[in-house]
Amino acid sequence: MVAGAFPLAKLLTLGARQLSRPLAARIKAGARAMYHWVEMRAKMRLMGFRGAAVKPLNEEAAAELGAELLGEAIVFGVGGLCLYLEYSRQTGQARKRDEEQTATLRDLREQLRRLREELEALRRRL
Repeated sequence: MVAGAFPLAKLLTLGARQLSRPLAARIKAGARAMYHWVEMRAKMRLMGFRGAAVKPLNEEAAAELGAELLGEAIVFGVGGLCLYLEYSRQTGQARKRDEEQTATLRDLREQLRRLREELEALRRRL
């Protein structure tokens, strides 16, 4: 990683995190209305109750917990995406550097071959 590019990557990561927060807030608002219902239905099915009505037991606390979990998952997802993109960028730079080194080595070998041929020609003349 280039030292000059690191602050830029850090700034972009911070910007992406800040942009993801409003998105997470909107998703939290939607999750508040649905989390408790989904959780209670799943628990009832696991216990073997089918078709039982879900009574709102402390709905606000359950919805807040689900909304927080979902919001954090979005923030971590955006962070993970930033890490993946940075990894891909560095991998591409390393591949490019390897290709340049390979081309340089190939050119040096070609020059060495030509110099050996010239040296052999000079030896034959002498």
